[in-house]
Amino acid sequence: MRILRIQTLRGPNYWSIRRHKLIVMRLDLEELAEKPSNQIPGFYEGLIATLPSLEEHFCSPGVRGGFLSRVRQGTMMGHIIEHIALELQQLAGVNVGFGRTRETATPGVYQVVIEYSDEQAGRYAARAAVRLCQSIVETGTYPQAELEQDLKDLRELYRDAALGPSTETIIKEVEARDIPWMQLSARAMIQLGYGIHQKRLQATLSDFSGILAVELACDKEGTKQILRDAGVPVPHGTVINYLDELEGAIAEVGGYPIVIKPLDGNHGRGITIDIKAWDEAEKAYDVARQISRGVIVERYYRGSDHRVLVINGKLVAVAERVPAHVVGNGKSTVQELIEETNRDPNRGEGHDNVLTKITVDRNSMTLLQRQGYTLDTVLPAGVVCYLRATANLSTGGIAVDRTDDIHPENVWLAQRVAKIIGLDIIGLDIVTPDITKPLRDVDGVIVEVNAAPGFRMHVCPSVGLARNVAAPVLDMLFPNGGTGRIPIISITGTNGKTTTTRLIAHIYRQTGRIVGYTTTDGIYIDDHVVEKGDTTGPQSAQVILKDPTVEVAVLETARGGILRSGLAFDKCDVGVVLNVSADHLGLGDIDTIDQMAKVKSVVAESVSINGYAVLNADDPLVAAMAERVKGQVAYFAMNPANELVQNHIRKGGLAAVYENGYLSILKGDWTLRIEQAVNLPVTMQGRAPFMIANALAASLAAFAQGVPIEAIRAALTTFRASVNQTPGRMNLFNLGHYHALVDYAHNAASYEALGSFVCNWPGERIGIVGGPGDRRDEDFIELGKLAAKIFDRIIVKEDDDLRGRPSGEASELICKGIIQEKPDRQYEILLKETDAINTGLDRATAGGLVVILPESITRAISLIEMRNPLPENINHLQTADIPANLQSSVVNKV
Repeated sequence: MRILRIQTLRGPNYWSIRRHKLIVMRLDLEELAEKPSNQIPGFYEGLIATLPSLEEHFCSPGVRGGFLSRVRQGTMMGHIIEHIALELQQLAGVNVGFGRTRETATPGVYQVVIEYSDEQAGRYAARAAVRLCQSIVETGTYPQAELEQDLKDLRELYRDAALGPSTETIIKEVEARDIPWMQLSARAMIQLGYGIHQKRLQATLSDFSGILAVELACDKEGTKQILRDAGVPVPHGTVINYLDELEGAIAEVGGYPIVIKPLDGNHGRGITIDIKAWDEAEKAYDVARQISRGVIVERYYRGSDHRVLVINGKLVAVAERVPAHVVGNGKSTVQELIEETNRDPNRGEGHDNVLTKITVDRNSMTLLQRQGYTLDTVLPAGVVCYLRATANLSTGGIAVDRTDDIHPENVWLAQRVAKIIGLDIIGLDIVTPDITKPLRDVDGVIVEVNAAPGFRMHVCPSVGLARNVAAPVLDMLFPNGGTGRIPIISITGTNGKTTTTRLIAHIYRQTGRIVGYTTTDGIYIDDHVVEKGDTTGPQSAQVILKDPTVEVAVLETARGGILRSGLAFDKCDVGVVLNVSADHLGLGDIDTIDQMAKVKSVVAESVSINGYAVLNADDPLVAAMAERVKGQVAYFAMNPANELVQNHIRKGGLAAVYENGYLSILKGDWTLRIEQAVNLPVTMQGRAPFMIANALAASLAAFAQGVPIEAIRAALTTFRASVNQTPGRMNLFNLGHYHALVDYAHNAASYEALGSFVCNWPGERIGIVGGPGDRRDEDFIELGKLAAKIFDRIIVKEDDDLRGRPSGEASELICKGIIQEKPDRQYEILLKETDAINTGLDRATAGGLVVILPESITRAISLIEMRNPLPENINHLQTADIPANLQSSVVNKV
């Protein structure tokens, strides 16, 4: 077996709209292509010996053991690998269960689809499943050591990729509120929401966490001074930088017992408490200096350690923190009790579980010695032995919820401290013998404040009620139930995507909002170029969704990005599907037009429940997508009598049609006319039907989102098929005695659409044609046939990027089609695109039209500009040489 390709899907995709996280492995079974599992000696026995837990896989029989029964009866190896890859992740502690396996058009080559939680772990599981099966096929077994290593590696990958416990708590609440989120590429930041409504988090630091407040919280002595000046009870202490200052510092705070801790420490590192003698103080000073140059010496206050959490000025949770400890049973040693405690499934390494395992270090041994114990001591039943002096959960401590116990005066004090420090999310460490009484009455103090406090102790206390501390964070960031979303309009189809995308963006600009959009030409924000190139994939879309200035996202969505990565968003407000035709077939294992329709349907199916899928009612493949749409459906059609449209509006549905020369919106019994097509420059005086269809789709998409009809009309009457607004889309240049037209038509459907305009040109029509090299042979032949119908003379060229084809092969296939359609049609081959364009322009006749279908739009336009086309205002005065029926359709470079 051989893995040909592994892809990672991160959004709604061809395989599943709901399950976004999928690995797609293209697998060649090679020698096993025609061998089901029951024909491989010993395979079934080896598989159940290696992974007996596969008994829990129901598979298609729908019963426990269903999958293994399929293996015993005979199933193909791709299907088996799917289940094994899922099971390996399950054994590593991750709950995944979705999978699909489908044979491609290439015999023996399968697409194996598995769900993942972490990308790297998912890819690892896919490869490991192949290794495991190959080993059982060849040897009848998979070494146990190999399996254990696979699971160990998977667990490490999951642990390394896991969000911190506080972040994970917030993300769970985010998902429950339907707020979109994504991980950013730096400093472990998380973005919540899209565009202008986004907020950012880093653990429990938020957009509202001021840098001055954070810096102050990190300055323990400065914080204490600010609070002391405000009359807040804080420990008496001082900061020293040298050992010879220690004795004076102890005297200054009133003598023993004392606490020594690093000035810049966290998580309880370097802290020693309840110091009662000089030798202990010296050792504690050395420990603190390993963490920070500055060392704090404080009076030691007796009492329990409490963490008080204040969010947005309100106290939301209180936890009493108990240091790591074990309780004697009269039989086990301290070491044995530690090991037993660490076997608790809720304890893990670091922050990867509810509790942290207890580790023994020098501080633990010192504390044991002070209590009169060693690791070999057998503790009497009920006796508590502490293993840490500080109560941090990160060192093995536990938490007891005390939210309902705190005294109201302490609540007031905590909320006041939060305001004094200026933090939106703050953790206060309070030491007091009794949290139910005012601090001043029991000699309690606020020993520390923390920016970015941990949430774990409040969400998963060892004792008491769990508190949803993420909710107030999101109430603060997104008040009044906000979800942080911006309108997302996604446009797909075989042809017309770029023009429709640009037109929708132009419509939204009339409303005064900042629009971000992606096209095959580049990424644009507020009409400024962010990046040039083909930017129709999910990564480009995320540039828009991450930008904090964008108010509306209009995203051209090509089939390539859907297949490679899925959509960039979880759902859209409007999904536009223009058409589906036979283009790009044979690529990405999409071999039929029905499969291509399923790819395009991903956009329609991702429309939110309150959104609209805008579908082409004249295209049966597109119209059929309505059955899978969760939201509402709106149809557009060039044929106003379209039966589907008529039935739809009779039921109160929304539609847009071309009727009596007008682009009109239909809703129930009423008709709202937008404008006559002849007044819309993009429609070429109404002579470009495909442009009218694009304008209908764009108008309907905007109207469905509440854009006023006046804004739509204003946009349609000012949008031109010019180099500035739609580069490479019906750009018509006046070169004096002839015209040149640049268009990116590159498939049969776009050739036909272009021909509906070009064939009306009364002069000689010269076509400079070609096509991308990764199309099928029959596609090139069809382009040749269509070119023969449209043009009087043809120059056949090839792209610079041959996409795997030998030079000259694509052009010969096009010529084959020309000859089949019109044997006497004049044609020649000039492989270099620059030569072909210049030759065509040189040979243009008076009143003629040179149609250029280039690989490089910018290069083609540059070659035309070198011939000094007439500006638009001059052209309007000098069109007498153009037939009257086409004069007003001329659109020049602006």
